[in-house]
Amino acid sequence: MNIKEQLLDLKPYQPGKPIEEVKREYGLEKIVKLASNENPYGCSEKVKEAVKNSLDSFAIYPDGYATELREKLAKHLGVDGSQLLFGNGSDDVIHIITAALLAPDKNTVMANPSFSQYKHNAIIEGAEVREVELIDGHHDLDGMLKQIDENTEIVWVCSPNNPSGVYVNSEKLHHFLKQVPKHVLIVMDEAYYEFAANEKDYPNTVALLNDYPNLLVLRTFSKAYGLGGLRVGYAIGNSDFINKIEPVRQPFNSNRVGQIAAAAAIDDQEFIASYVKKNKQGLQQYYSFCEENQLSYYPSFGNFILIDFKQPGDDVFHYLLERGFIVRSGNALGFPTSLRITVGTEEQNSELIAILSEMLENQQK
Repeated sequence: MNIKEQLLDLKPYQPGKPIEEVKREYGLEKIVKLASNENPYGCSEKVKEAVKNSLDSFAIYPDGYATELREKLAKHLGVDGSQLLFGNGSDDVIHIITAALLAPDKNTVMANPSFSQYKHNAIIEGAEVREVELIDGHHDLDGMLKQIDENTEIVWVCSPNNPSGVYVNSEKLHHFLKQVPKHVLIVMDEAYYEFAANEKDYPNTVALLNDYPNLLVLRTFSKAYGLGGLRVGYAIGNSDFINKIEPVRQPFNSNRVGQIAAAAAIDDQEFIASYVKKNKQGLQQYYSFCEENQLSYYPSFGNFILIDFKQPGDDVFHYLLERGFIVRSGNALGFPTSLRITVGTEEQNSELIAILSEMLENQQK
């Protein structure tokens, strides 16, 4: 069998270690997972109730058009339902976009480091990948513009960026959008939108869709809404463009439980506001720790923080793993001496910081 040549050296996505595996490997009873930017408070009670009430419907295929969720989300966002594209998480939407637009004679532009799946899916399609290094954790938008040519199909902007946690402000984004050629699709990946939305200079990207038909916004129910296990991501864009790429979407790519849960989650914005507030308080715990220990970090507008420990990230990762905390080594994220830590509950943050403080203290002896 002849596998695509570009797949031979391509590694599958490596998620954080599962809790049960760590328990077995290290003989631990308690494990705290702060590796995948999940909501440490779970999801809304309204979601749980809605899912309980749907238990008798699991034998029935989901609505392929996600009608109920589509109508509720469209109203929440102030857009037309035809402007929405749903996926099995944002990963699936990214796959749909790349499969629809990229080919071996095309190229795509992105920041580096940023979310790995932009590059991963582009390679599968055989397209040229043009990466532009971050500047102090931020997208080098001018550098990205210079990489765009007549064969560029997609430019990716992750804001807030994963893994650095910083965002592209409104002024910089407007300047960028005005200069990107109209034939290029601009994808604004806003997986962490809810954590940054209240910042004064965070751009209202949905409002920009009327002015820029080549703009597409990605969001998800996996992060702030706490539905990572149910995989519901979506895109907001130009209706005509959405309609043209719809054939790439698998018939039932958003499952019945996910649709029900996401629709119920929209109704509980108090839950989101409460979590965002707690997340900011948790970030302050880490900021204080970093400043006390003179560690470099990026002020984060996601539910995670990237901290530079000035030593191999894998070593710090294993140190924490042996003590029951799963985080993400920056080595796989383009920051080899850093850790990306999901902001947990106040108690989880305090426990983790205590372990890290002890580690640093022992290293100084």
